[in-house]
Amino acid sequence: QVHVVESGGGLVQAGDSLRLSCAASGRTFTVYGVGWFRQAPGKEREFVARITWSGGAPSYLDSVKGRFTISRDNGKNTVSLQMNSLKPEDTAVYYCAAQSRDSGAYIPGRYDYWGRGTQVTVSS
Repeated sequence: QVHVVESGGGLVQAGDSLRLSCAASGRTFTVYGVGWFRQAPGKEREFVARITWSGGAPSYLDSVKGRFTISRDNGKNTVSLQMNSLKPEDTAVYYCAAQSRDSGAYIPGRYDYWGRGTQVTVSS
């Protein structure tokens, strides 16, 4: 079993930055990759970014490329999502998820463990 907990959300203005963190515990040696997803009210959960547990192969949603950076914190069981130049359309609950095999980055159902989410609100 792997547990993931998100932190770092908040209320910011357009153009500001936030850094989200995902702390993993438990059987982390079974983790292949960690992804970030988001879900806005009335919308489906969508992929934002993923990185392998070894810190490689980052992938991003097209609309966040160049603004968001996902990284694995060396020596820690933590994956961060640095979000710059935030826009009102980035407003959502952001979820961290871990997967135990390389079953694809983009589909929520391919992830095995989920956090409860952290709210990010960007005002215009």
